[in-house]
Amino acid sequence: MTQQFGHTWWGRAWVDALEKRASLDPNRLPRGRTYARQDRVTSLTLEPGMVAASVRGSRRLNYRTHIEVRIYGDEEWAKVVATIASRAGHTAALLDGDLDPGVVDDAREAGIELLPAKGDLKPRCSCPDAAKTCKHAAAVCYLVAEALDDDPFMLFTLRGRTKEQLLAELRAHRCGLGAETRGDGLDPDADALAALVAAGPQGAGADPGVVAREAWAQPPGPVPPVPDAPARPGSPAAWPADPPPGAPFDTPGLLILATDAARRAWTQLRGDGDSALALSRDADQARRGADRLDGGTNADPSTDEAPRNRGDLTHRALAWRYGNEAGLAVLDEAPWRPPLAIMAAARAAVEEAGVSPSVITVNNNRITGPGFQLRLSRAGSWWRFEKHKNRWEVASPPAESPDDLFSPTN
Repeated sequence: MTQQFGHTWWGRAWVDALEKRASLDPNRLPRGRTYARQDRVTSLTLEPGMVAASVRGSRRLNYRTHIEVRIYGDEEWAKVVATIASRAGHTAALLDGDLDPGVVDDAREAGIELLPAKGDLKPRCSCPDAAKTCKHAAAVCYLVAEALDDDPFMLFTLRGRTKEQLLAELRAHRCGLGAETRGDGLDPDADALAALVAAGPQGAGADPGVVAREAWAQPPGPVPPVPDAPARPGSPAAWPADPPPGAPFDTPGLLILATDAARRAWTQLRGDGDSALALSRDADQARRGADRLDGGTNADPSTDEAPRNRGDLTHRALAWRYGNEAGLAVLDEAPWRPPLAIMAAARAAVEEAGVSPSVITVNNNRITGPGFQLRLSRAGSWWRFEKHKNRWEVASPPAESPDDLFSPTN
């Protein structure tokens, strides 16, 4: 089977533009395809405004081949960035390593041609061929399609902006739209986002007269479930650059926080949870730890505050797993003295569950037996603790009665 160049739509679009609009020598293109298929091109590199490669020809030494690509001026780049930022789908696709087909069409409508056009490519080669485009340069042009298959950002790199530079300009542009409330009609997603930002965490029903700082300080309201919510949470795109020195998080920690935010948003869409935005730092750390125990995020993000040790994190994560904030409260609650009648009835219930009276001790609000301890919280719930590594850990959700905390095997 004859090798085709370009397996993505943008790689194929590059080849199509190369053959139909770039005005390269049509007599050299077929021979260039043959050279490319024969693996004669090595050391292919793409950088802003230039493609360079080494090509094996008929002589002993390889030829050095360069393709100069016209780069955009600042005004043209401003149009490119505005075109991509105007549609949330364009930006989201790029962050996911994809290129939305609409980007090329939208840019063309704005007067910018992303794919090579007449005069955009200027080949030069160390070979003796006097043609404007030699077969070595043509081979290099074809293999650019494979590089674009692997990384669509290279299309922008050739035009003068690296991936990091383009993403930074996109973030700056969309922040600018946000500062202007994004009421420019460019994108319904942007308008919806502007409405949510203006409304604060209470949603569209928030009082428009509330000061933004006060609105964000209020606990977030409930979010109705979405009928067609996705089956699983999305995965954040890789962060394009490391956080600046002195940031209160590192790159893995930032990915963990983004993943966690996606999971929380997903549970809200399904109507299974809340945003957890009103939690204290301690409670939120316990919540993330419980997610880690249940197979979610696998590390705790670095912060500028001294983190708890690993054992203490697990201790509190277990309490959160079985009782959320109430689990943390009973974990931190100091011993207290309930009415004697309540503890006597509780002891009797434990005995009826099959525990020998000789191994039961009662102290304040705690009933202790072999490997377990039951605690009565001030809220009136009973909690089962079990000892692991000489530490009492919350072992199950709360119950109204002590005997509810014993299974037939306990």
